[in-house]
Amino acid sequence: MPEASPRGTYLLIADALRQDIEKGLDGGTLPSEAALMRTHDVSRNTIRRALKTLEAEKLIASVPGAGWRVSSKPIRPLINRMTDLITEESLTVGDAYPSESKLCERFGASRTAVRRALAQMEGTGLLATVHGKGRTVRALPTSLEET
Repeated sequence: MPEASPRGTYLLIADALRQDIEKGLDGGTLPSEAALMRTHDVSRNTIRRALKTLEAEKLIASVPGAGWRVSSKPIRPLINRMTDLITEESLTVGDAYPSESKLCERFGASRTAVRRALAQMEGTGLLATVHGKGRTVRALPTSLEET
């Protein structure tokens, strides 16, 4: 089993699968859950969480009876688009970050996907939650690769 990660093992697996998708998977089909379990030496639940993360980002879709397939039009990961929002909106440290509902509307994503991305952004130190004020920008992204 891989070492415990503060970021979450399923997120590390999702990143590895995302890189495989960017390189171009053979036939556009992901390996079976059982094969992914063996490759990453984790439980089926961890693999499913990783797959659901990519599904929420609209990178993959479940095809009943055929497994997981790469979406025909991959969209940039939600976490990257939400991080770019800081620069696009010219937000500075201490500024309020948009609400979950506004992010869902803007990116056409589910509340679960938005919350997952917000948690990642908080985990990397980009955002902070202030009681009674919501989320605020804690640090500015240093490059496009920060996620």
